[in-house]
Amino acid sequence: MRHNKNFNHLGRQAGHRKALLSNMASSLILHKRIETTVAKAKAVRQFVEPLVTKAKEDTTHSRRIVFSYLKQKEAVTELFRTIAPKIAERPGGYTRILKTGFRLGDGADMCIIEFVDFNEAYTLGIAPTAAAEAKPKTRRSRKKPTTDAVEDATVVEGETKKKAAAPKAPKAPKATAAKAAAPKVLKKTNIGKKM
Repeated sequence: MRHNKNFNHLGRQAGHRKALLSNMASSLILHKRIETTVAKAKAVRQFVEPLVTKAKEDTTHSRRIVFSYLKQKEAVTELFRTIAPKIAERPGGYTRILKTGFRLGDGADMCIIEFVDFNEAYTLGIAPTAAAEAKPKTRRSRKKPTTDAVEDATVVEGETKKKAAAPKAPKAPKATAAKAAAPKVLKKTNIGKKM
């Protein structure tokens, strides 16, 4: 009988299950989101959330404890350097599971597990408006002053040699106005679609 033994064994023996969870947790920490089955995502959430809580306190002891679970230096470094400062004030619930449909091969229920504070899925890669106003809108507008300065410098050198040659013809308008007027096309994702 298995009374009171209530965690998912994932159809694996203990060593294989620990290695699976360690690898999936390391991938989640390094990439901030992974796609997997719902059962594995729930197991990874139970595995990784105590490690993130432990990472809030950056001591040698807590680093060694986290490393004993993850077994990857890069993942431990990423967890303590980038993830822990960003989630410092969050009391728990560091990950979210988004169901994406069913896998074609075997019909398994698939999902995406990601860190709540690193959610590019909801912003679709669009920066906040304050940051967008701070920097110039296009690359062309940043480069334009430098190219004009270079063209003016070459014209000045040519005029000094030829002593006021014929006036320079006006430039033809570029096709940048048509590109600037066109709306931006957002990248499509398959989140929430049935597979």
